[in-house]
Amino acid sequence: MEVIHKIGRRKTAVARVYVAPGEGNITVNKRDLNDYFTTGTLQYKVNQPLMLTENEKNFDVRVNVYGGGITGQAEAVRLAISRAMCELNEENRLVLKPEGLLTRDPRMVERKKFGQKKARKKFQFSKR
Repeated sequence: MEVIHKIGRRKTAVARVYVAPGEGNITVNKRDLNDYFTTGTLQYKVNQPLMLTENEKNFDVRVNVYGGGITGQAEAVRLAISRAMCELNEENRLVLKPEGLLTRDPRMVERKKFGQKKARKKFQFSKR
């Protein structure tokens, strides 16, 4: 099996994932997973597709991720790994799809409009 390359996105974060057969090492931006994503919640998000498909110890995952914040990056990595698991075995799709791991979350930050303080907040209105 050759290396599988997939891309995941969330908000402004973009993750490129390379999945190859191995012992289960996950490297994010040339650092260990636990060094890059320090909280347990983010580590769980990244590992979720591998746990659901029971492939934690079967593949080495190399990730390049940039843009956005730490949570957006973790969710971008999760989407990319989920897509890679589907390419490996089509039956994984039946496990990942009901969990919502194959859906690209389209929500983005709304832009600030001119003449306003923020996207929706206005300057204080004075009648007199």
